[in-house]
Amino acid sequence: MWKRGKHARRPSTPALELCDLCARTFPADEAVTGHVADSSSVHPTRDRYDGLRRVTACCEAHLGVIREAYGRRPFVQEELWAGKIARVMASGPPVVGMERLARRTGLHEADIRRAIAWHNERRRRLDE
Repeated sequence: MWKRGKHARRPSTPALELCDLCARTFPADEAVTGHVADSSSVHPTRDRYDGLRRVTACCEAHLGVIREAYGRRPFVQEELWAGKIARVMASGPPVVGMERLARRTGLHEADIRRAIAWHNERRRRLDE
């Protein structure tokens, strides 16, 4: 087929967003965004965003509904800690020992034990 030159323009498609409530797609520059508390959300690289989930809506009203729904959900600290542990275990060198795991997660040994217990109980319930 015909080859394009190095400097030939390709047709650009506008970036689209998806409303987390109604699933409507719309141009990214029209997005209404915010953060909600969510203990299941662990950022892949930045600890300071752990426990926060970025949400996107097509309008302020939908963002309000999303925030309200997340506000009714319990924030389970052990779930957040388990996510932090999972992130560390999946990245970087293998973790050997509780002390090293505590150092890499920023958690205390007691918090790590509570997170592991929470995780094990959750797995047990799912396996039933």
